[in-house]
Amino acid sequence: MGPAGFCSLPRTEVCELVGWLSSSGSQPARVVSASEQLALVIGGITGGLLLLIGVSCCLWRRLCTAFTYEELPETPDPATPSSFSKHEDKLCQHAGPPPGRLPTVPFVVPPSYQGRDWVPLHDRDWTLAPQDPCPVPEHMPHTSSTNPGDACVIGNINPKLYKPPEDTSDTDFPDGCLGRLWFSVEYQQESERLLVGLIKARQLQVPSEACSTLVKLCLLPGERRFLQSKTKRKTCNPQFDENFIFQVSSKSVTQRVLKFSVYHVNRQREHQLLGQVLFPLKDESLSGDQPWVICRDLEAENLEPPSEFGDLQFCISYNDYLSRLTVVVLRAKELRLQEDRGVVSVFVKVSLMNHNKFVKCKRTSAVLGSANPVYNETFSFKADTNELDTASLGLTVLQITEGDKSYPLGRVVVGPYMYTRGKELEHWEEMLRKPKELVKRWHALSRSTEP
Repeated sequence: MGPAGFCSLPRTEVCELVGWLSSSGSQPARVVSASEQLALVIGGITGGLLLLIGVSCCLWRRLCTAFTYEELPETPDPATPSSFSKHEDKLCQHAGPPPGRLPTVPFVVPPSYQGRDWVPLHDRDWTLAPQDPCPVPEHMPHTSSTNPGDACVIGNINPKLYKPPEDTSDTDFPDGCLGRLWFSVEYQQESERLLVGLIKARQLQVPSEACSTLVKLCLLPGERRFLQSKTKRKTCNPQFDENFIFQVSSKSVTQRVLKFSVYHVNRQREHQLLGQVLFPLKDESLSGDQPWVICRDLEAENLEPPSEFGDLQFCISYNDYLSRLTVVVLRAKELRLQEDRGVVSVFVKVSLMNHNKFVKCKRTSAVLGSANPVYNETFSFKADTNELDTASLGLTVLQITEGDKSYPLGRVVVGPYMYTRGKELEHWEEMLRKPKELVKRWHALSRSTEP
């Protein structure tokens, strides 16, 4: 109350107000009791809890609002055809129908399914007609088609799918083939008997239709003891079906070579050699409980006189796609073995050279006690096409002596004009003219310069 208001009051009221103020200032302040303090604390705690609950409720509502998905507008029922047509009309107001879309189909057909047969199911729904390669039996035509899919019936087995591949060994003969011989080999370990079955021969190159053929069998080394088949008359495709037995120990059987010599017998009973087959008896050919049936093409006998150090027969081939040089060491003959040096065991070392530097060496297995060993082992070397002009192959025949030392018996080198001449050069050039084809030849061994 300001001074002006205070002066406007009546005299009596002013006296009463002055007396009340003087009396109140003289009395002491009222003291708050303990119960009132406790009540104040409880009230504060309760108010704080209520405030916390209210804030939590507000936050929870905001979180629920933030994570609530917005309700999409009502979508047309896919089962209603009119909805698809309306939607399609809106899409196609400014542009024509895209390629691959069929009438009343609300999507674009992928390119892989364009051109298929579509059949209607209901009013305006379309689906792809099933193209099952195996139709149901009542709709399957009874035809003699060779296609396995045409004869597929649910629940039945198509025997054409399980037909083994045709054997073309009776019909597939290369040019210049002297004939082909079929035989079987089985070795009985307990009785040490070699069972040989002579089965048949086909496409023999006989001098006349009225020929008579027979086969002589022997185990090399040692051609003095041989077995002979019956003579088949007036046929160039004889069927023998005969069995022969050789007694040979298990220690030396893998070092022996089975030789078949096919002869033509004329009216004067003279034997003319048509061809021969040499089959080395190794572990893989004697394993198993059943006889192993083999077919081999006949080879002509080498009528050339042996060279001073013997001869070696091998094949070479080059695959330009794989950059691979292949060597097949077949056999050697008339080797000049050094009997005074102890153990008679012969192997062949094959070396790939480039600019007279050894690139890689490989060796055959050793054959015991024979001056005419048979190997039939294959080796491969990696050689680029641009390296063939400077590369060469060296084949060295070595004899193992006492103390596992090796003594060279002879050597032959085949390669380009830089290194070879004569038959060795012709062999190499023929290999280059006939890629991926094995070229086989005999070569005379020369004195080896290797230690």
